[in-house]
Amino acid sequence: MTVPLTLLGLLEREPSHGYDLKRDYDTFFGRGKPLSFGQVYSTLGRLARDGKVVISEVGPGVGPDRKRYIITDLGATEVDTWLTEPVEPEPHLQTLLFAKVTLALMLGRPAEEYLDTQRAAHLRRMRELTEIKRTGELVDALLADHGLFHLEADLRWIELTAARLDALAKEVRR
Repeated sequence: MTVPLTLLGLLEREPSHGYDLKRDYDTFFGRGKPLSFGQVYSTLGRLARDGKVVISEVGPGVGPDRKRYIITDLGATEVDTWLTEPVEPEPHLQTLLFAKVTLALMLGRPAEEYLDTQRAAHLRRMRELTEIKRTGELVDALLADHGLFHLEADLRWIELTAARLDALAKEVRR
């Protein structure tokens, strides 16, 4: 997730204060990883420095003055470009799962036990996501589906790798 572009997109929707941007970001994009206020304001500072947002008004707040940010034409163009370009498909050809299994085999350690432990962790997370999907709002359900599909792919890989451990062990020990 690119925080600057996401904040720009939220500003294109409507001018906002940093507090409101944080709230909206956390609500829609920060599930499980909310932004800190420091990150919001430092990002807004960089966007202002780069001419992508401007401050439209400054008013008194409980603490520091409240600044309202507006996206500029340059910022809107960047959001438009970002939204229309496809996300690079990530083939994940060198994953942590693969590295651990391969190193375990190279070192003569029980790779099958590692795969069993990883399978159990994936299944646990899938149960958590299924509960979120069942009880959450639409945004939560869609994010849970995305996570579930990735975990399902990992589980298929774990099963395939477990079935091929002997062959992989021979290859990595040569």
